[in-house]
Formats: sequence, structure tokens, C-alpha cells
Amino acid sequence: MASVTSLQPTNSIISSSRFKPPNPNPDHLFLKTQPFSSFNPTPAKPFRTLAVNNPSINRRRYDRSSQPQATSPRSKPVYKTQPLHKNSNYPNPNEPTNESSDQNVSDPLRKDVDLMGLCKEGKVEEALEYMGHGVSADYGVFCMLLESWDDLKVGRKIHQYLKLAPFGGDIELNEKLIEMYGRCGSMRDARKVFDRMPERNLSLWHSMINGYALNGKGGEGLLLFEQMRSSGLKPDKETVKVVLGACASAGAVEEGLTYFESMKDEYGIVPEIEHYVGVIDVLGKSGHLNEAEEFIAKMPFEPTAEVWEALRNLARIHGDLELEDRAEELLVSVDPSKVNADKIPLPPRKKYSELNMLEERNMVSESRCTDIYGESYEQSKGLRGQMREAGYVPDTRYVLHDIDQEAKEQALQYHSERLAIAYGLISTPARQTLRIIKNLRICGDCHNAIKIMSKIVGRELIVRDNKRFHHFKNGKCSCGDYW
Repeated sequence: MASVTSLQPTNSIISSSRFKPPNPNPDHLFLKTQPFSSFNPTPAKPFRTLAVNNPSINRRRYDRSSQPQATSPRSKPVYKTQPLHKNSNYPNPNEPTNESSDQNVSDPLRKDVDLMGLCKEGKVEEALEYMGHGVSADYGVFCMLLESWDDLKVGRKIHQYLKLAPFGGDIELNEKLIEMYGRCGSMRDARKVFDRMPERNLSLWHSMINGYALNGKGGEGLLLFEQMRSSGLKPDKETVKVVLGACASAGAVEEGLTYFESMKDEYGIVPEIEHYVGVIDVLGKSGHLNEAEEFIAKMPFEPTAEVWEALRNLARIHGDLELEDRAEELLVSVDPSKVNADKIPLPPRKKYSELNMLEERNMVSESRCTDIYGESYEQSKGLRGQMREAGYVPDTRYVLHDIDQEAKEQALQYHSERLAIAYGLISTPARQTLRIIKNLRICGDCHNAIKIMSKIVGRELIVRDNKRFHHFKNGKCSCGDYW
């Protein structure tokens, strides 16, 4: 009986030194299989075994009563084999085979996968898995992947695949790559892509400047714009738009007005409605709401719905209810549909008079407590002493409950961004950047606290609230304490 210790994926011939046919009257056979072409067939065909008579050996029959005769080396049964793929079943040679039924659509070794179809269906992770197994992606697939994904870890994986593609140096794809890194809050990776490009068109510069503005680094965006002008490129309408966005992000009011005037005088660009809205954002985000209203009154054309909507949103941010209502009325007069589309109804006020104060105190609407929160709070408490030594003073104005001063200071420690940062500190390696996403606007006390935290722990802490990115590093924030 033959024994085989291992089979390598080659067209090797394996011979048996002792072979006793299971059938008393068999023919000497050669067992032939289809040759093994590569480890990743395209697609993998079923394993077949065909039996044919050996023409070089005379037919002989074995006698049950006679002893088996020694055979010459030429009469040894010879097998050609190949290893089976993982999770594959050996087919029954007596049953008809259907090649199309053996092609598993979820087999990661397939080469004929429709990656574009998977991306359109939202199965991006599955498409990336196929790409990891060697499936080639075309230009359109990379465009869709970069436009639809905003996770940093997966984005870096897409970047690695793009480097191996024949069009890895394409300017349009690298522009989308920079935009993807900007959405993920990693301008360091975006700048690496930008700096390594041998050629840069205006769109590439625009993506980089806009990414800085989105991440609260408008000052760096303005420096990049000056570098673009020094390189000899002439700004266009889109350039002025992204530069005004960078000015609004950095709170650079004078620079924004200067750039707006220079687009007409220096570059001969006629301002459009998007540029006027950009100037309103520059003024309004810095708190100059009266100046923004005066700027609207001096516009050479009637204000559109975009203008009044921008003014209404800025007034709402700064708490100017009178200006917000006035801008709302003017917006409705221009476009009545905006009220129904954008108006968010306020929840009904709670009637505290219906409940006794003691009964209210004993009521529990929701309770959620895990060990994670406990560990995070302990870590936050451990940082409190170091933060006070570094100059941190709790700002209890952001606690709206009617409680004593000590309870207000303790309530600040339970803000979600602080607990998230504390949990990140105890669960990640030292010096690793933490990214926190919050669906509400960060309060002023947490903003000051996280600045001091970043200096104490020696990490970059990136917080994304409902307005912008805040990059805290070495005791400073990218927003310049303006958001």
C-alpha cells in the first residue's frame, strides 16, 4: 500500500512500489488529471479523473489462486495529481459534472468579479477583499471607492492598491485621494500625496486648500495658496471660493476681504453668488453679523435664497434670534420650500409643574453603566490633578443644572468627549493619535481641557464635532480657539 507524506503543487509523478488492485480483474491503468497551471486558476475547474487503457502493456488478468507476479518498472501504476483547493469537494466520476455550478460566487480566488457592481450595491468591503486576493480594479472602481469611503484605515488600504495600479500617478485619482484623506481628518497623509505628485494642476491645489479649511487649518491653507501663486499658476473662480473657505475657517476677515477685491482688480474674475456667500461666511463666522448684513445690502443684485439661508444659519449659531427670524422671513419670500425642508421643530417644553420635585428626583428615564465608562472616568480623574497644575480652571457656565459648584465641576468630567479620550488613553499604545467623533458642538470647557490634555499626554487629539475638525496638539488647537 502506497503512502504519500506531502503533495507539492507541481506536475510531479508519484509512483507506488506496491500496488494491489482492489478489483480482481482490472486493467493496468494510467490516472490522468488536468494539469495544474497556477495556484489561482481563473476560474478553478473541477478536479477530474479519467481512466484510459495503457497501450504499451499487454492485457493480463490476475488469478485469485496464483501469487502476484513481479512487474517491471514500466507496468507500475502512475498518478498525476494536484492539490485540491480549500473547501473543495472531490467530484464523483460516475456523476455528470457541471462546470458552471462549481464556480462559487463568493470564492475569493475568482478573477471575473464585477467590482463596480459590488461598489454600486454598497458592498465596498467585499470588493476590497477581492482586490486583496489579486482581482484587478479598473479606473472607475478606484474613483467610486475614493468618493464613497471616509474611513481612514480602509482609505489607506485603497491607497496601497492604487500604488500598485498602472494609473497610480493619475492626477484626478490623486485629487480624489486627497479629498478622501481630508474627509477622514488626516491632512498629514493628504499632504504626503500632494508633495509626491510630480505635476500639480489647479484642482489638486484646490483639494488641498479645501481639506485644510475643512479640518480647521485655514491658516495652512492660505500659506499653500501663496505657494501656489509663487509657482506661477493663475487663480480661477474655484480658487477664490476655496480661499474664502480657508479664511472663514481661520477667522481671517481682513485677508478674506482682500482676496475678494483682488479677484476683480488683479485677476479679472467676475464675482458670482458663491463668492458673495463666501464673504458672508468669512464675516459671519467671526461674529461680524452686522457687517455681513451690510455687505448683503451692497450687493449688485438681489440676494438669493443661498444668501439669506447663509445669514440665517450664522445668526442661529451666534444666538441672534432677531436676525435669524428676519433672515427666515426673507428666505421664505424668495423660496417658500426652504421652510419645510430645513425648519427643525423644537421639542415640546417639559412641564415641571406637573411633577413634584421629590418624585422627579426619584424617576429614572434611562440607565446605562459599564466597566468601560468606569475605567474612563477613573482615567479622567487621574488627569484632573495634572490639568489643574497646568492651569486648567473648570468653566461651570456650561453646566445648566441648578446644582452647587462642586457638583457642576464633577458634571463636566462626564462629558462624552472626555470619557472617549480617557478610554482611548487606556486602550491604545502611547503616542498614538486619537480620533473622536461627536454629533454635538464641543463646549468651551471641554475645548480648554482637551488642549491641556494634549500637552500632558503628548498625543495629537482630533475631535470632530457638528461644525468642524479640532486638531489638539502641544496645548493648542487648529481652530485658534474660534469655532
